[in-house]
Amino acid sequence: MSRALIHTLELGGTLFVPASHKNLQTILSGKKHPELRSVVIDFEDGLASSNLEEALERLDTVLENLQETKLLRFIRPQNPQMLKTFLAQKNIEKVDGFVLPKFGLENAKNYLTIIQNPTSKIQHPKIMPSIEGQELFDIQKLQQLRELLIPYQKQIICIRFGAQDLLRQLSLKQHDSIYDMLVPSQVIANFISTFKPYGFEISAPVYPDFSDKEGFLKEATYELQNGLTSKTIIHPKQIALTNKVYQVSQKEINEAKQICSKNDGVLNLDGKMGEVTTQQSWAETILQREDIYGIRDQNDALSAT
Repeated sequence: MSRALIHTLELGGTLFVPASHKNLQTILSGKKHPELRSVVIDFEDGLASSNLEEALERLDTVLENLQETKLLRFIRPQNPQMLKTFLAQKNIEKVDGFVLPKFGLENAKNYLTIIQNPTSKIQHPKIMPSIEGQELFDIQKLQQLRELLIPYQKQIICIRFGAQDLLRQLSLKQHDSIYDMLVPSQVIANFISTFKPYGFEISAPVYPDFSDKEGFLKEATYELQNGLTSKTIIHPKQIALTNKVYQVSQKEINEAKQICSKNDGVLNLDGKMGEVTTQQSWAETILQREDIYGIRDQNDALSAT
C-alpha cells in the first residue's frame, strides 16, 4: 500500500528504470539494490516507443507481484491520459505515487483534475510534477504554475525540473557540472527561488556521467548546500554515492541539537554564531538526515552541508 506521508529526504537517489527493463521486478522488490531508497518505473523518455505496448501489458503482472518493502516506488506516465489509465488499474495502490512529466501550463489543470478523481484506485495520490518546457525560462509562468500547485501541496513530495530538457532548449550539452554553465545555473537559481520559499521541496537533476565519482559527489554536495533535496540517478553506481552525501557529521549533529534545544536567542557554535530563529529549519533537516542516512565516518573528508 502507498504511504500516507513521504518526506522528500527519504527519496535519496531516485533511480529511473525503463518500464521494459529485464530486471524491473527484481529492482522493484528491493533485492537487487538494497541501498536504493526510491525508484521510478519510466514509461516516458527512458522507454523506447517500440517497447511501449509490451511494457504496458507487463505492468499488470509487475503490480500484482509487488510486495511491501521500504523501497519507495513511483510511476512516470507519458501524459495525463496515461496517468488516468494507471489510476484505474488493478493493484495501482501498491505504488507510492507518480512523476508528472512535462508539467506545464498547457496540461497542469488536466493533470491536477485527474489526481482528484474520486473514482481512482488511489485517493489523493502523491505526485512529483516535473517542469521541463519553456516555463523554465519564464519566472512569471513558473509563478503561475506555483499558484496552481499550492492547493495540492500536501500531495506533492517535491517539484522536479528537467535539466537535460533545459540544455536541449539552449542547444547545449553538459560536460561537467551544470552549475558551472552560465545560463543553466541562473535558470535553476530562479526555479529554486520561485518554489522553495513557498514550502515546496526541489529535487536535484541527473548527473549524466555515471563513471565520474568525484564529479557526482561534488555536484550532489553543492546541490544539498543550495536546498535541493534528493537526486535523480540513472545508474546503480550512484546509489551509494548519494547515500554517502546525505550522511551527516558528528559536528553537524551536535550543532543541530544545540539549536533545537533552545527556544530563541543566539548560540556560540564552536566560534560561529548560531541563531535559533533562523537556523531551526536547517537543524531539523540535519537530524532527519541522521535518522535516515546515519553519521559519516570522521575520517571521511566529504562535506555534505
